[in-house]
Amino acid sequence: MSEPVAIILAAGKGTRMKSELPKVMHAACGRPMIEYVLDAARAAGVKRLVVVVGHKAEYVRESLAAHRDVEFALQAEQKGTGHAVMMCAGQLADHDGPVLVLAGDTPLLRGESLAALLNELRDQYAAAVIGTAITENNNGLGRIVRSETGEFLRIVEQKDATPTEAAIREINTGCYAFDGRRLFQALTQIRPNNSQAEYYLTDVPAILKAQGQCVIAAPKLTIAEALGVNTPDQLAEVETVLRHAHG
Repeated sequence: MSEPVAIILAAGKGTRMKSELPKVMHAACGRPMIEYVLDAARAAGVKRLVVVVGHKAEYVRESLAAHRDVEFALQAEQKGTGHAVMMCAGQLADHDGPVLVLAGDTPLLRGESLAALLNELRDQYAAAVIGTAITENNNGLGRIVRSETGEFLRIVEQKDATPTEAAIREINTGCYAFDGRRLFQALTQIRPNNSQAEYYLTDVPAILKAQGQCVIAAPKLTIAEALGVNTPDQLAEVETVLRHAHG
């Protein structure tokens, strides 16, 4: 098996940031927030990082040019998270090993949490491990639906959730560990049949499960780690946490 690879999603505009700057390039404590995500992946043992760029792709490439372990995949049209990961299929065609998929706007991610996802993937011979967190503040987040015996069934986006599903407190953090080959096979089967007409990466675990593969939802992250930065207010919150952490 190859060493783990990380795919970091960084193609979005970040419209709510009210800025022309690509979202992941907004600074938290003087560093672009994507750099914290790169650090977390490295701390989990990742040696090869694929950053998916889209909005202002050249600017992001130039800004990260000093990172020798980073390569880029282009998502020319933003058609969802699943589509973004598909853009890496060619580059990772020879990769036979784990793939972490992370969001570039989650600067509070910790390496030990990502390592825990990779360990779970390996120890359980799983096709996918979804990083989850438990929170009362679940508004806007994908819910983890489990069976009566606690097995993972599916991820439901809030806008598609029934009232019962909307009350679920276990949420999808958007951090995943996949078996690389099975990930890219499953991506060929996702369809944009949702209210956004996008290819959701969140459909992949259910596809793998339907094939009889082992899929685990593992509450290995804190809600703070999972907090994606979408607004200037959220960026300010993250900066406060980072300052506190680094004393």
